[in-house]
Amino acid sequence: MSPFRGIALKLCSVFLFTIMASLIKATADLVPPGEAVFFRSFFAIPIIVCWLAMRGDLKTGFKVKRPLGHFWRGAIGVSAMGFGFASLGLLPLPEVTAIGYAAPMLTLILAAILLGERLRLFRISAVVLGLVGVVVAMWPRLSLDDIDKVAALGVSCVLISAVLRALAHVHIRKLVATEETSAIVFYFSLTATLFSLVTVPFGWAWPGIAGAGMLIASGLVGGVAQIFLTSAYKFAEAAVLAPFDYASILFAILFGYFFFAEVPTNMVLAGSAIVMAAGGLIIWRERQLGMERGKARPGMTPQG
Repeated sequence: MSPFRGIALKLCSVFLFTIMASLIKATADLVPPGEAVFFRSFFAIPIIVCWLAMRGDLKTGFKVKRPLGHFWRGAIGVSAMGFGFASLGLLPLPEVTAIGYAAPMLTLILAAILLGERLRLFRISAVVLGLVGVVVAMWPRLSLDDIDKVAALGVSCVLISAVLRALAHVHIRKLVATEETSAIVFYFSLTATLFSLVTVPFGWAWPGIAGAGMLIASGLVGGVAQIFLTSAYKFAEAAVLAPFDYASILFAILFGYFFFAEVPTNMVLAGSAIVMAAGGLIIWRERQLGMERGKARPGMTPQG
């Protein structure tokens, strides 16, 4: 274990994912979300294949035990990506990021419902607090006094994406029981590419040379970010790395301001702070439980 190396890789992945989102946002007026998903997925494949080859994981990366599991992971994941990309064309980048923080909170709820994971009072309280933060961040967009239909649609897209992302995370938890991580990474990009082609009849467009360059870059950058994220967990525990997910709001604010002239509202900042506090409480509690389990193990019998 090398926690500092893991943290560095996690921060790099968060930074690169923000760049990817910015590239998608910059082309939102040029191509529909389905086409953006194609570029993001297809051009990530060469990066992932090279990574698997360097690791000597090409055989495991192409081998699957549950093809249908990968199919559903791809279907759910590509839908989440499509709605997320659509929201980038409708809302400022910091708002999309802040409202998207609903995904990890929803993951805990869905894991309890679908996987039977225990949801204690502390977790429930933190999840409720986190969801309150999300509501605070998006509330100005849903004000009945002066509702902005475009912004409301953007909020709806982010929320649908968050639900689907949470469902994808729960599905991955089941998938890792039988599948190699390398296979999950590779086949997601492959299935996402194929699923995105279904949207061709709905009006793909030529984005121009500059637009095509940005879309190709989104795939390459996204592929590298995915690798950095996967590699980070080799050097540090999930509980150590989890807080650094929230660096995305800082990067989103900077990118939004300098590249799109977007200034986050006080409500977005307040909502983000509440969500980060809720996430921090969950992480702290999980670390406490992990330490307690670690202390208990030496006194256990072989039967547990």
